[in-house]
Amino acid sequence: MAMKIRLARGGSKKRPFYRIVAADSRMPRDGRFIEKLGTYNPLLPKDSEERVKMNMERVQYWLDQGAQPTDRIARMLEAAGTREKAERNNPNKGTPGKKAQERAEEKAAKAAEAAAPAEEAAAEE
Repeated sequence: MAMKIRLARGGSKKRPFYRIVAADSRMPRDGRFIEKLGTYNPLLPKDSEERVKMNMERVQYWLDQGAQPTDRIARMLEAAGTREKAERNNPNKGTPGKKAQERAEEKAAKAAEAAAPAEEAAAEE
């Protein structure tokens, strides 16, 4: 059975609240889970101790049993000092979208046109 440590959403509309749970990977996000391991409240300030609460003994137990944390949970475990920081690489994240690339090309073309007459004037003198 493939186990995951992941977030299960609770709370009302536009007021998210998450449970950190150990669940079978085939179950739905908010569906059946095996054990509740903690809570995550993203509405609290980042420096608040109440923002992320985890039962670290049980989290470590599930990790030892082979449960895989999701990316968000892995980041929380790194912040808690349980896991070593993993190297991440997303080279496409920083590239601008199509519209921004088109605007940059247009701007470069206008700059080249403006620079060309100035160079001709300097060459005539």
